[in-house]
Amino acid sequence: MGLTGGIGSGKSAVSARLVARGAVLIDADQIARDVVAPGTAGLAAVLAAFGPEVAAADGSLDRPALGRIVFADEAARRRLEAIVHPLIQAETARRIAGAAAGDIVVHDIPLLVEVGAAGAYDLVVVVEAPAALRLARLEARGLPREQAQARMAAQADDARRRAAADLIVDNGGTLANLDAQVHEVWQALLARRDATAT
Repeated sequence: MGLTGGIGSGKSAVSARLVARGAVLIDADQIARDVVAPGTAGLAAVLAAFGPEVAAADGSLDRPALGRIVFADEAARRRLEAIVHPLIQAETARRIAGAAAGDIVVHDIPLLVEVGAAGAYDLVVVVEAPAALRLARLEARGLPREQAQARMAAQADDARRRAAADLIVDNGGTLANLDAQVHEVWQALLARRDATAT
């Protein structure tokens, strides 16, 4: 299953609830961090492409500095994607191979729609929340408003994500409402798994 949604929509809240029910999570954001960790070929390639100003004092990637560059310049963002996407795909494939038969694997992929990957999943779940709420969540995380708006604008809009969705989770309400919707998603996943097992 592919899980996606705009930045600040609450994909992590949904994925955490699915994991609590037994899903195996493959988190594209975590993999994206792992492939540019200190000592990796990915970090070396990013530093070669963007210069020492995106290196933190401890040698790790200065993600905020890189974000300021790539979310303000589409060509720079595409350059970064050309470096990290193949690395992410290879690591994702490695982790998928480690899942056991019968596991329900949830791929948390923020840019699933943007990279045209919806067709690779038997089910696509889109997490939504109103833009104003998403912006408030990002600001509460410490992201300046202008940067939050730039990141939101760089992603697909709600209509494009809805067009790729099999199921939509509305994360603009209460936690109880979110829990109820995640329960429905989980039941759909179990039904699909059981149908393919017979």
